[in-house]
Amino acid sequence: MGAGTTLGHHLLKLLVAPGRRRFEQHLGELESVQRTRLSRWLSAAARAPQGLRLGVRANWSWEEFSRQMPVTGWSDYADTVALQRARRQSLLIDSPVMRHQPTSGSTSAVKWVPYTRMFLDELDQVITAWVGDLYRQFPRQGHGTHYWSLSWIPTELRSQTAGDINDDMKMLSWGKRLLAYLTQAAPQEIARAQTSEDALFATVAWLAADESLGFISVWSPTFGLGVLEQMSAWRGELAEALARGDWGARAPRMAGLPCPRSAHAARLLRDWDGALTPGFFAALWPRLAVLSAWDTAAAAPWARQLQGLLPQAHFQGKGLWATEGVVTFPFQGRFPLAYLSHVFEFVDAQDGRVLAPWQLRQGQDVIPLLTTGSGLARYQMSDVLRVDGALGQVPCLTFLGRNDGVDLVGEKTSATMAQQVQDGLQLQGAHTLPVTLLALDEARHRAPGYVLLVERQAPMPDDAAQALQHDLANQVERALQANFHYKLARELGQLQRAACVALPHMRAIYLDQCRERGMIEGNIKIEPLRHWRGTVPAVLREVLDA
Repeated sequence: MGAGTTLGHHLLKLLVAPGRRRFEQHLGELESVQRTRLSRWLSAAARAPQGLRLGVRANWSWEEFSRQMPVTGWSDYADTVALQRARRQSLLIDSPVMRHQPTSGSTSAVKWVPYTRMFLDELDQVITAWVGDLYRQFPRQGHGTHYWSLSWIPTELRSQTAGDINDDMKMLSWGKRLLAYLTQAAPQEIARAQTSEDALFATVAWLAADESLGFISVWSPTFGLGVLEQMSAWRGELAEALARGDWGARAPRMAGLPCPRSAHAARLLRDWDGALTPGFFAALWPRLAVLSAWDTAAAAPWARQLQGLLPQAHFQGKGLWATEGVVTFPFQGRFPLAYLSHVFEFVDAQDGRVLAPWQLRQGQDVIPLLTTGSGLARYQMSDVLRVDGALGQVPCLTFLGRNDGVDLVGEKTSATMAQQVQDGLQLQGAHTLPVTLLALDEARHRAPGYVLLVERQAPMPDDAAQALQHDLANQVERALQANFHYKLARELGQLQRAACVALPHMRAIYLDQCRERGMIEGNIKIEPLRHWRGTVPAVLREVLDA
């Protein structure tokens, strides 16, 4: 590790420590902090064109705000945000728009979320508390370089980003960001590569070359697994590039990005048979101290798989982050509400009551409403969390899954139900993992129905693969029939019997389909339930029609 990295860690640690202390110091003041944050938001919103149009008043109380402002979704902002981007001015809230961050969410087309100066200040509050706690909990990661994942942009969208690099470090204030860049294993200029594949190749090369790598932060564990798998697939080309310090045929597409050089990594890659094993990655990254990724709900089995390949690192979950805002984050081994950042309300998932954060009680299942410095007001997320305790007065919450449902013919299947179905499966061996439960308008026999996608080991005899698919399809069908509406739809012949498609590399097939549907690489989650409209991918149709 170079002197610049050491200095960067030392200064960054000093800069984020006050954020950690501030988060701790106000844990007993939840209500007053949240009311103060709302007053600040109302003052900024009342001065903006959107606020003037809606009659927002700066002197509203918490209770008046809840009465006057409706619960909203992205469709309530899409036209105004498009106008903001076209006019390059802030319409939702009186704070300069620094950039618009593209996100696909998990079930929708690309949204361009405004990142204002006020919103970035809110993110800075939670980032400094998190990073400050990282230095305290895992001091070893402060002695190595860091990789914080990019929010990957599809090649066809790159011309729309106006030169912005969607770098997770941009959630920090500029001073902390400059210091954080000193600690980075992969330079931010990677995002300027001509294509997403070239950017990923450059990322893998810089990571492979870095023996001092101490911390890896990715959002989806499937993205982390994909990075390791691509390292295997590209190992020959990577070895040549790292041995010479030259991109070879990719050089014209790398926008002047220097190629790292490492004789040690080149030798390991040349000698590697490509099998993903903990031993290889321990030799490549002997100082890796912390691995951070989503690890709840449908992400859990993939997080375990990623953790199993990098056992030398402590694993830390992410909490609930979205491009629109952050709800919980890891702190002192818990996942408390990011109460110093946005204004929060919660919908009780059982009875629909809207609650202030200080009204939450242990065991409740709730859906967050966010009011943020980007101008979103009472923005309802599609996530269900369970209150599982508190730090001081601040609730800690566990992510259960998304609240998105599917209703092909009136069966009312929820994502949480789909997660329960998959959690209850009797799987055949450690190499069989469910990917998602698909709702298809034309499943088997061109009629609507549900299909479980499963990644299985390869090779497997055809008869064994068919037996596996038949067994899992039966399990899914029995579990879904516990839902009265699904059972009725089946009895009425509105839905086909549940099916299963189990293939090697099913995760890669799933991710390819998500990308084709406009979702952003790196942000794509493995979800328990998805509704894919339109043509069924050919690789699935072959099995379903067999």
